[in-house]
Amino acid sequence: MIAIDIVKAYGHNNVKATHRSTLEITKDNYLTPKGDCIIGINANKGAYDLSPEVKQLIKKGGYVYVIIKVNDMIDIIHGYGNENLTLENPNKIIIRKSNYTADNSTIMIKADKSAKDIKREIIKELKENKAELVTYILASDLPLEDSQILRIVVNWNPSIPT
Repeated sequence: MIAIDIVKAYGHNNVKATHRSTLEITKDNYLTPKGDCIIGINANKGAYDLSPEVKQLIKKGGYVYVIIKVNDMIDIIHGYGNENLTLENPNKIIIRKSNYTADNSTIMIKADKSAKDIKREIIKELKENKAELVTYILASDLPLEDSQILRIVVNWNPSIPT
């Protein structure tokens, strides 16, 4: 089974994306210089707002993939869900490299990337141009290759470049 959802947010001149273990997208309309894990603000969804199908697969400990798109640039994060993730935070979404599950905003653990690992061209656009950040959250009960992930996203939303 595969489920997908989309979260839209925007960059800010305080985007640093230097945090070594987490990445965050928030509904907040501001970003202080201390928010070094935040890559997007003014998001249209928090963890609570994700589709029931995506949340179900995340809570089953399935594979989770986050596709970050800014303009024509894409980065992919690979990780896992966990049965202990509550996905109840209405304000933010957090991706973690660790296996920490004791908060209500984490949607992915054991991620292969944090804020500091996102392509710097993407971060530059988010910081300098306050670009739109489109985040596809794909959950699956089977492991997927990047080419499969992108094919699924393109078929779901043909406007994404390949």
